[in-house]
Amino acid sequence: MHARVNPFFEPGIVAHPPRTPVRMFHRSLPGYAATPLVSLTGLAHQLRVGALYAKDEAPRFGLNAFKALGASWAMERIRAEQPGASTVATATDGNHGRAVAWAARSMGLAAVVYIPARSAAARVENIRREGARIELVNGTYDEAVLRCARESAEHGWQVVSDTGYEGYLDIPQWTAEGYSTLFEETDEQLAAGGLPGPEVVLVQAGVGSLLHAAVDHYRAKAFQPILVCVEPIEADPLFVSINSPNGEPTASPGRQDSIMAGLNCGRVSLTSWPVVRRGVELFITVADGYAEEAMRRLARPVAGDHAIVAGESGAAGLAGLLALLEAPELEAAKAFLHLHSATRVMIINTEGATDPAGYARVVGAPR
Repeated sequence: MHARVNPFFEPGIVAHPPRTPVRMFHRSLPGYAATPLVSLTGLAHQLRVGALYAKDEAPRFGLNAFKALGASWAMERIRAEQPGASTVATATDGNHGRAVAWAARSMGLAAVVYIPARSAAARVENIRREGARIELVNGTYDEAVLRCARESAEHGWQVVSDTGYEGYLDIPQWTAEGYSTLFEETDEQLAAGGLPGPEVVLVQAGVGSLLHAAVDHYRAKAFQPILVCVEPIEADPLFVSINSPNGEPTASPGRQDSIMAGLNCGRVSLTSWPVVRRGVELFITVADGYAEEAMRRLARPVAGDHAIVAGESGAAGLAGLLALLEAPELEAAKAFLHLHSATRVMIINTEGATDPAGYARVVGAPR
């Protein structure tokens, strides 16, 4: 495992357009409800930090993950600005594809989803149940992105991706804007509970779109927590990119075979990278074992905490915190964050048990 303080970090306040239209749109959707913000007081005491807040995205729209926030807003913007599409397509490791299929069905559109053939059967079936046509790809997520782009151009399908690449940058921006709702909800929930905001926020990263949303949200504030990017060791394109000589987007050399399947990405989003590069202060990589331990700790609460069902990728933020607190090789990174008995930390459970069989192997049957 490794850590790197960002040499390209740019301090200061960076404003963004109001997110009111995004919030109003999400509130108009059937089934919308703010997801829980849980204060894990017992676990915070056990880990010797001041507070541990967990935003639990598993209940979001009944889809077991946060991705519908981005997919639905992106498709609403497409419908308003680029009308006429009858079929949408995307590449996925699971959750984004299900969200696009769900949004497409609600809008009366056909959906084609490209997913690595090695993906968990439950994730593939969940996408199929939303009415999408599945295209299995014998390769990685990045290869699925390339095939989706190529075949969509051939058929005239509208790509709805959360990763930006050459010639395709606007729609991933809208996707990241959609994720702002979970951070806006968090602020409201903290205020309603009379709780101070976090000082450290750990955000898991695949291509970087959720981290993009976190930077936009927190860097617009006067009080800015330290943002930490958490990636698997074998899928770490953001860590590799921040370590490149000029901080340029650089592919990960890893095998992209982490248990944190939703983070198995080899390239950063070209839409998100400039935002992440200037706004995230620390990048770390974590071993799969920490993700498994994080899943178990969330599922088996201590001292009156609420149980949280977190999938492998969902638990990655807590995995990063556990690694920072325990791993000798991350001792300097822990000191940089000033993690101590009064530090307020926030994590995001981005998914529930999206692969029930995998969850059961690590934790037992989800409750």
